[in-house]
Amino acid sequence: MKKVSMNIQGHVQGVGFRYTAKTLADQLGVTGNVRNEEDGSVTINAVGKNKAIDEFVLKIKNSPSPAGHVTYVDISDSPYLEDFEQFTITI
Repeated sequence: MKKVSMNIQGHVQGVGFRYTAKTLADQLGVTGNVRNEEDGSVTINAVGKNKAIDEFVLKIKNSPSPAGHVTYVDISDSPYLEDFEQFTITI
C-alpha cells in the first residue's frame, strides 16, 4: 500500500480538476481526498496499491482535466496518512 500527498500548481482551479481527479481515483481504486487551496493550488492525499498510485500520479501530472494545465507537482510519501474508505472532494 502506498500513501502520498501532492500539491499541484498551475491552472487547476475552476476547470473541473477536482472532479476529474476523483473520477480517475475511483477508476483506479485509489482512496483519499482532493481540495482547493487559497493560493490557487490543489492538494491531494491518495492511498492505494503501488501500481494504482503510480498511474494516478502520472495522470495527475498530465492534468486529468482537459481545461486544466499542471505546471508543478510536489509529491511526498505520507506513510502516516489515514486510511480512507473512498475518494472525496473536500470544499
